[in-house]
Amino acid sequence: MNVPLLVMGRVFFMIPFLVFGIMHLMAGEQMAGMVPIPGGVIWIYITGIAQIAAAISILTGKQTRLACILLALLMLIYVVTMHIPGMMHAANQAASQASMSAALKDLGLAGGALILAYVHSNKA
Repeated sequence: MNVPLLVMGRVFFMIPFLVFGIMHLMAGEQMAGMVPIPGGVIWIYITGIAQIAAAISILTGKQTRLACILLALLMLIYVVTMHIPGMMHAANQAASQASMSAALKDLGLAGGALILAYVHSNKA
């Protein structure tokens, strides 16, 4: 296994989640309207903390398999509850394309998280 590539990949993969998590904590009130279930801002904070925790786990290599499986689940929940409805109910073509871009990004991140979970499942 090429260790420098694995380390660089882990760092590059965790950076967006660290940044997204911080953004959730800093701008939770502004993001609350995007939450499709009751609870609003509390869900923004919970998901922000979850993303930061996953980023730390990926960076440190501690509980990475579990963190990545849960992270993939979170990304898929975003796709199903926010991005697909956003595509279907968009006011215009630009909004629909923005939702599709976000859905594809989160789908790719979920795939990357599952790959990293697999890599860490083979560690003894």
